[in-house]
Amino acid sequence: MPRRIVIAIDGPAGAGKSTVARRVAARLGFVYVDTGAMYRAVGLWAMRAGVKLDDVHKLEQLAAAARIEFEAGSTRVFLNGEDVTEAIRTPEVASAASKISVYGGVRRALVAEQRRLARDASVVMEGRDIGTVVFPEADVKIFLDAAPQTRAERRLRELRERGRQPVAEQVIAEMEERDQRDRSRAEAPLLQAPDAVYLDTTALSIEEVVEAVLRIVRQRIGNGQEPGQAITPQP
Repeated sequence: MPRRIVIAIDGPAGAGKSTVARRVAARLGFVYVDTGAMYRAVGLWAMRAGVKLDDVHKLEQLAAAARIEFEAGSTRVFLNGEDVTEAIRTPEVASAASKISVYGGVRRALVAEQRRLARDASVVMEGRDIGTVVFPEADVKIFLDAAPQTRAERRLRELRERGRQPVAEQVIAEMEERDQRDRSRAEAPLLQAPDAVYLDTTALSIEEVVEAVLRIVRQRIGNGQEPGQAITPQP
């Protein structure tokens, strides 16, 4: 059985992780794993079940019981067999996910689920602690970043494309609050792994970032092969 490959992409909100990871996974034929969607799925389940977001014990139980799957070749997310791709993308669910992600028991349960996913297939996994906590031994580690103003503008554009009418000041304030919470939490804070490649995406297009990541992948594990070809790990 061939060895599974893990590509870890970390960084703050608005750095381009989701779009880049999704496209890189598609180019390589890997499964794209959005770990933020996993916290959103648990947050959605908690809201539906009437579990308060400060009830740590019940939230940990939900996280441990959650079976979260990602469909290869798509962005669909399944929670206990239900397609929740659209349901987890509301502002309310995003807020719930951010709040429950600080609880150590929730994080440990979802880390176990993330590792299970990577046992079943080669993955491009993005989040905030993939290269430091979830897969410190990942084959490739990338840390994407961008100037705060650029990240806020990207978030605003994303919300507008979804048909919403965001207030710029509110979006910026929420992003600053999320950055602070991610970087200061006691359990798995947002950090760049010492061996991760840092990419500032401020002045780059999505495709330029994707190509940069693919170059790094080829250098580390691709034996010089072009994207789209089967990657053979070096011995």
